[in-house]
Amino acid sequence: MGEWLIYRGVSEPHDGIDELPDPPPWRDFAHDGRLTPFDRTADDGGADRRLPGADAYRADEGTVEAVNTALYLRRPLLVTGDPGVGKSTLAHAVARELKLGQVLRWPVNSKTELRDGLYRYDSLGRLEEAGVARELGTGGGQGAADLGRYVRLGPLGTALAPYALPRVLLIDEIDKCDIDLPNDLLDVFEEGSFEIPELSRVADTQPEVRVRPADDGEAVSVVRGTVRCHAFPFTILTSNGEREFPPAFLRRCVRLHLPAVDDDERLRAIVRAHLPGADGHADAVIARFLRRAASGELATDQLLNAVYLMSRTSGAGAPDLDRLSELVFHHLNVTVPAES
Repeated sequence: MGEWLIYRGVSEPHDGIDELPDPPPWRDFAHDGRLTPFDRTADDGGADRRLPGADAYRADEGTVEAVNTALYLRRPLLVTGDPGVGKSTLAHAVARELKLGQVLRWPVNSKTELRDGLYRYDSLGRLEEAGVARELGTGGGQGAADLGRYVRLGPLGTALAPYALPRVLLIDEIDKCDIDLPNDLLDVFEEGSFEIPELSRVADTQPEVRVRPADDGEAVSVVRGTVRCHAFPFTILTSNGEREFPPAFLRRCVRLHLPAVDDDERLRAIVRAHLPGADGHADAVIARFLRRAASGELATDQLLNAVYLMSRTSGAGAPDLDRLSELVFHHLNVTVPAES
């Protein structure tokens, strides 16, 4: 580990991103167009309640090296591991440490399509306003200059906007996607750009249109219908290992596997981040959690549930630790038989 580290896995924010060297020539997306400012102080600190706080996250050496490899090469980072090992939290930790503002999160499910992440076009809203304008006699059509009002970039589209520094994009649970989505992402990742056909069609009369980003920040300038990044976003794709990905997709990603959290100090840090003041109940629950995890898969949110219950239940009839373990620490890799 040396001076090449941009992300260091420390808790304190710093300006290391300013020292990131130029990208490889084949990953250089820089252009001379107008750059969009964003609020680097919009630090959500991993504000998603389901996640351990980014300020409490501690990355090991392998994780730090993988993050820096992705930063240097301008490649997405595919993070695999069991539920609860900190895959999503890593994105918030990187954003916090490098002062890269709010994480742009794109949750994926079986119905998600590429366009869902890129942009939305409110064609119905545009038609309704045009109809109202005709009825009021204020003009029957909407000019191209107004078209940007009906376009809103998605998380992926916003991440690919022309920012001077990389935005942090979290594509969460990519393994739940339709079979075509990884291949659909390849061109976007390779080109660092995408087209909005609704704006391309009016490019001759309105070559530049301002549209809204997903985070409600500064409007983004779209030139001739194309959103083109300046700094390739730092992109984390998380996977619980529920499916295989095409070789072409894997070849374009830096890969990191996070093992299950089996260290009591790291588990204590997670408990402190979510349940400050519950330390007095944590040690016994963590010890039981680790013993139970030795014989099957558990997630850290199960640990948090147990610590919460232990800290909130007392008095006559309250379950003891043995009973709470039976209620909460169910192995995730055990198939529940179907009811007859």
